[in-house]
Amino acid sequence: MTASQLSRLLEMVEATPPLVTAVVHPVDTLSLAAAVEGARRGLIEPLLIGPRQRILDAAQSADLDIKAYRLIDVEHSHAAAARACEMAANAEVAAIMKGSLHTDELLESVVAETSGLRTDRRMSHVFVLDVPGYPRPLLVSDAALNIAPDLMTKRDIVQNAIDCALAMDIKTPRVAIVSAVETVNPKMVSTLDAAALCKMADRGQIVGGVLDGPLAFDNAISLESARTKGIVSEVAGRADILIVPDIESGNMLAKQLFYLSHAQSAGIVMGARVPIILTSRSDPEASRLASCALAILVAQHKRTKVMR
Repeated sequence: MTASQLSRLLEMVEATPPLVTAVVHPVDTLSLAAAVEGARRGLIEPLLIGPRQRILDAAQSADLDIKAYRLIDVEHSHAAAARACEMAANAEVAAIMKGSLHTDELLESVVAETSGLRTDRRMSHVFVLDVPGYPRPLLVSDAALNIAPDLMTKRDIVQNAIDCALAMDIKTPRVAIVSAVETVNPKMVSTLDAAALCKMADRGQIVGGVLDGPLAFDNAISLESARTKGIVSEVAGRADILIVPDIESGNMLAKQLFYLSHAQSAGIVMGARVPIILTSRSDPEASRLASCALAILVAQHKRTKVMR
């Protein structure tokens, strides 16, 4: 496919109504501008939640017209996060978008016992990458939330990533459980976890994708490397999803792809009752818009599963 994978996400939601989205604490020009541009492009219908005067000041500073958008005045960022969760739990909004507050602060409200947004699944972050030279979208998880996931957390990370891929209309996504090597080594916990995750998929504890691992990065994404090493696999060399051992390896991998391979990305948190759009201050506009489109696809996929 010659078109950008992020452009593909935008094309997939062209005929879809905007997603009613709680924008949490958009008190700086970057986060407010992202919400306004998302609305202008017909991706989201933003509800701006935060200290009213600070939001208005940010709008004035960036010369943004926000009169058309509902503004909910709360005292501070913590109250904004709590209010967004309350509205999502009551089905007043269909997604949550991070503004100018720390990710930990937002997710603390999401995972609170009283939020109404928790599910039986651990939340995890999914990067959707458009890597030049790679012929398909490449999903990487979890590079942002779970620091040192155990086996059952990795099971949820894998299922969340598969669900995200299915929402993007990737049929039976190929999942590579990545380690430093492609053989099981009892001294490397990540290889044991990889083998266990593959067996969990065989037993129906993970559904919707095909898994293989452990796989080193080269034989996960390069058919030539996989053939050279004699690896016979549906996944090796053609991975749609890379599951990393921990947040450190995942974060480094994603940022290397950003800055050395000039990859573009969209990002979303899966595993809550609504998709959560996490944007970084350094994200370009294309990434922010693609993340909104991804949230629309995930919300649609959730509704389809419920109707089934």
